[in-house]
Amino acid sequence: MKDNHQDSQLKRGLSTRHMQLIALGGSIGVGLFYGSSSTIQMAGPSILLAYLIGGLVIFTIMRALGEMAVEEPVSGSFSTYANKYLGRFAGFLSGWTYWFMWIVVGMAELTVVGVYINYWFPDIPQWVTALVVLVIMTLVNLANVKAYGEFEFWFAMIKVVAIIGMIVLGLAIIFFGVGNHGEAIGFDNLWAHGGFMPNGFHGILMSLVLVMFSFGGVELVGISAGEAENPSKSIPSAINNIVWRILIFYIGALGVMMVIYPWNEVGSEGSPFVQIFDYVGIPAAAHIINFVVITAAMSAFNSGLYGSGRMLHNLSVQKNGPKYFKTVSKNGSPHRGVLFSSAVLLMAVVLNYIVPEKVFIYISAVATVAVITSWMIILLAQLRFRKSKTKEEVAELKFKIPLYPLSTYIAIAFLLMVIVLMAFIPDMRVALYVAPVWFLILFIGYKVINIKK
Repeated sequence: MKDNHQDSQLKRGLSTRHMQLIALGGSIGVGLFYGSSSTIQMAGPSILLAYLIGGLVIFTIMRALGEMAVEEPVSGSFSTYANKYLGRFAGFLSGWTYWFMWIVVGMAELTVVGVYINYWFPDIPQWVTALVVLVIMTLVNLANVKAYGEFEFWFAMIKVVAIIGMIVLGLAIIFFGVGNHGEAIGFDNLWAHGGFMPNGFHGILMSLVLVMFSFGGVELVGISAGEAENPSKSIPSAINNIVWRILIFYIGALGVMMVIYPWNEVGSEGSPFVQIFDYVGIPAAAHIINFVVITAAMSAFNSGLYGSGRMLHNLSVQKNGPKYFKTVSKNGSPHRGVLFSSAVLLMAVVLNYIVPEKVFIYISAVATVAVITSWMIILLAQLRFRKSKTKEEVAELKFKIPLYPLSTYIAIAFLLMVIVLMAFIPDMRVALYVAPVWFLILFIGYKVINIKK
């Protein structure tokens, strides 16, 4: 039966290159450029090991999502799979929680853009920067999906080129003393200040919470599947490349940074990437990196607004959200969901007007619980997805998760461990208080919707 809404279908306008860079856009932002300061303070140089461990878990989660997304490439992704394989409440909970996650991440990105701008213009209030970025990104998301894809492609490309350039320049500083009066820095900083694991295994464990927050956004590959031109090709390609992205962009970049700059002197003011180049006396490079981290935050915010708008549209299609969000514009944008999300994000502008010092860590904590909930539902849905298939159907799956079901169970156990670890970090505990309240609100909302029916 034909849908009564003529324009309720999203359009497939994202190519493979768009999909690749959307995955980067969502996962390389605040977590790497700004949040890395906090993780380095927790674990020292051994943060590299934490990112490697976290990266392997993320790869497992993404392969679980990819297995379902290649078979059923729909917008809304895991919320749709949760709705189908775990029940309507699971679809309702995962969809609204994921929307909520991108709202709080968006607030974090808007907050940090102001910090970067203040590096150049200390007199500009952070709330002004937040408002300007919010308006610009909203306009981008109201355009057709191909325009969004192009914008995200080039913004993400700036990050890719800059980080690779930073690694290359960093290696030149390490080995040849470029910018350091010709004196090679060497690798002493990795173990000269309390050893490679200055805070022991405990430091690595505690850092895993923020490490996992920094990976939030990689699952956008699944959200964008419903708008991919060739999902059977673009989804596996984007997901498989996550491993080398993590190795290059997280481990490579942070490794170079800690070799150049003693880990115990990395401050929490601004981006440590900018501090590196100030430290070695290359102010021009510091300005370049500051520009890059501004585009990185804007790109990640753009991806978040994209994801939140699509999720509201998908919830409406599932009848787990207001019908109002089902309609899309003539150019294929779920404009009502985008505008509603932007209106809620105005709270970030207010927060930046009355911002407390710890707003970033609080927002990060809440976002971490939300994204871990989404990842957990992906893994649980994939287990049920597999169990719903016959042996013949499993054999025909085009993009199977490796080492099933062991890998899925290990990833679930790891995510549960991260939630427990949050209880031992004072600033992160706020999320454990917020989460039950949020889930209770969702449960009540779900019951109200079903009573009305």
